[in-house]
Amino acid sequence: MSAAHNTELHPDEDIKMGALSGRLQKIAWPVGILALAATVILGATHGDHFHRFYYSVLIGLCYCLSVAVGALFFVIIQPLTRSQWSPVVRRIAEILTTTFWPVAALLAACIIIPMLAGSAGPYHHWVHPAPDDHILHNKHAWLNVPFFAARIGFYFAVWIGMSRYFFKKSREQDQSGDPAISERLRVASGPAIIVFALTVCFGAFDLLMSLDPHWFSTMFGVYYFAGSAVAIFSTLALIGMYLQRSGKLARSITTEHYHDIGKLMFAFVFFWSYVAFSQFMLIWYANLPEETVWFQPRMFTSWSSVSYLLLFGHFVFPFLFLLSRWTKRLRAPLAFFAVWLMFIHYVDIFWLAMPEHTPEGASFHLMDLTAVVGVAFVCIGWAARAAAKVNLIPVKDPKLAISLGFENY
Repeated sequence: MSAAHNTELHPDEDIKMGALSGRLQKIAWPVGILALAATVILGATHGDHFHRFYYSVLIGLCYCLSVAVGALFFVIIQPLTRSQWSPVVRRIAEILTTTFWPVAALLAACIIIPMLAGSAGPYHHWVHPAPDDHILHNKHAWLNVPFFAARIGFYFAVWIGMSRYFFKKSREQDQSGDPAISERLRVASGPAIIVFALTVCFGAFDLLMSLDPHWFSTMFGVYYFAGSAVAIFSTLALIGMYLQRSGKLARSITTEHYHDIGKLMFAFVFFWSYVAFSQFMLIWYANLPEETVWFQPRMFTSWSSVSYLLLFGHFVFPFLFLLSRWTKRLRAPLAFFAVWLMFIHYVDIFWLAMPEHTPEGASFHLMDLTAVVGVAFVCIGWAARAAAKVNLIPVKDPKLAISLGFENY
């Protein structure tokens, strides 16, 4: 790394969202609300008492939540590692962490509140266990609706609290230029990353793994985190390119930054694959009925096609092409793989949850699409609203000059 070029913010650099925020919101809010309304209508007319609706919405929420979780990880890890390349893209991640709010609100409105009102939601296995199901009766102290709702509320409170703290301090530094703020964030990032790891793991256990309460994997939380990391680096690449095409940050984000984002995409594609294989291999080798039951519909029904798609689409295909230096330095192939990984990440979340609803075989419904589109566009509208109030780059970060001149060797 060197800082030989462009170590000062160009005086003509556009670092404000301006009218772009309004244009995004005019598209995102109506599309999001209409898509969510369509999801409710499709759920009501599906004839299964909203059962498919709950799964569709949960998948859309967990997908968008993974981007916010990945963004929070990125924001926390930068001061912890004293990163010097990242300030020019860190503000984008800080803005994305604000989307915990709409995800929490939609999760509460669509799933948690109905469960508290008496609905089983997608968790009918443990909300209404069979009288002779001794395993679930023994897990009742953990798997009961009031405690479940309290835990979900706690996770979101922690994530929102941490994201607000780091974003607030970053904005304060924009005003004061105080380098001591960077040190305070570095000190806070140590305990924050521990709390982050615990809450993300338990959040994944509760929201997704408990769909099949008889099955468990201690690696499941790490698996969800790995997918979240892939999602955030893909999202950072796409948002950076979109902003530059719109005339923002045209000189600040360079090929060198995209190269590093691409390297992180590649690294976490491999990490996701490592965790996925390790989880599968240990269960396959032990061959215990209480563990293999989760993989049976995913291997011996038409869901196996989705399993193979994940094998080749989430590992082999991106791994082989992102291995190249030039794939990470050229905008078009990097954008393609960022879009591909965002798509295959949704397939992954879908594969984690939907076989619990249709274990007899793979199934896709229009409401699955409208649900994820609705949640995603509401989050886009929320993020655009937050971005309108701040600079798109931390203009007084002590390491900004190094970041602007960053070069890969």
